Amino acid sequence: MGSREVDVYSLCLQRDFVARHFLVGGDWGDENRPHAHRYRLEVRLEGSELDQHGFLVDLVELQAAVDAILGRIGERSLNDLPEFAGLNPSLEHFARIVCQELHRSLSKGRLEAVEVRLWEDGSAWASYRRTR
Repeated sequence: MGSREVDVYSLCLQRDFVARHFLVGGDWGDENRPHAHRYRLEVRLEGSELDQHGFLVDLVELQAAVDAILGRIGERSLNDLPEFAGLNPSLEHFARIVCQELHRSLSKGRLEAVEVRLWEDGSAWASYRRTR
């Protein structure tokens, strides 16, 4: 059997921001004390159809959704946010939380996937991908 070809569009956006946290539940030295990281958020949207304007998602809508999230978490301690209650504020949990919030806030008619890649201090990243 042959494979079926599928065309997929991607729309990506990046933002830099600073947030604070401290790790809990283990002995990670300095990471157990409150500290800040410079993060880079990469958002990637995927879908096989565009709207009547040739957009997968209106870039202004995506920017507004990302800015709303970063406006709430930037310069704050992740440990104090309700989304992190009972969680170690790891890079992996952080990527999932941001991805799920974006997935909820965007008009999803044509979206087949939302992926968040979150860089910490430019040297490490974690990603989370949500499909329809």
